[in-house]
Amino acid sequence: VVTRDDVEESLKVIWQYVKDQEQLLKDLRSQIEETDQRLAVKQSERDYWLEYKNVGRKAQADKIRSLEKDIKEVKDDLHKAAEYYRNALEAVKEENDRLIERHVKLSKEQAPENAVRYLDKSSLREIEENEWLKQEIKMYQKEISDLKASIQLLEEENIGLVTKLINGRLQNL
Repeated sequence: VVTRDDVEESLKVIWQYVKDQEQLLKDLRSQIEETDQRLAVKQSERDYWLEYKNVGRKAQADKIRSLEKDIKEVKDDLHKAAEYYRNALEAVKEENDRLIERHVKLSKEQAPENAVRYLDKSSLREIEENEWLKQEIKMYQKEISDLKASIQLLEEENIGLVTKLINGRLQNL
């Protein structure tokens, strides 16, 4: 025997089951939509990467090669510029050294003249006398060398005369 309450209860359970099933179906539809959206996103990523694999990769590889070539050219230019500036620096250093040497030489030559300008009269006179004595020494040394040469000629002449004299006496004997 089934009572009305049992039927109502059974209908409520069935109705609740149908509602649960509808809710479950609704949840599944929303999960399917989310999965479809994720699938669409993944599909678009896949399409992007396939496009990159087929076209973009080659373009990127060409771009990379071009950039590597540019890098190599820049490095070569850098080495050339560095060498040029190194050589220019050496040339400037050598020129500076020559100018400094010339300046030092001129300074050394002008130093005595500059020193003489600031000397008192007695010191200046001593320097002049010293110069005069140096010239006198040179003249005397020249005279000495001339006299030595004359002596040597006279000695050679005397030896020649003595030799003739001895030869003449030997012949007279």
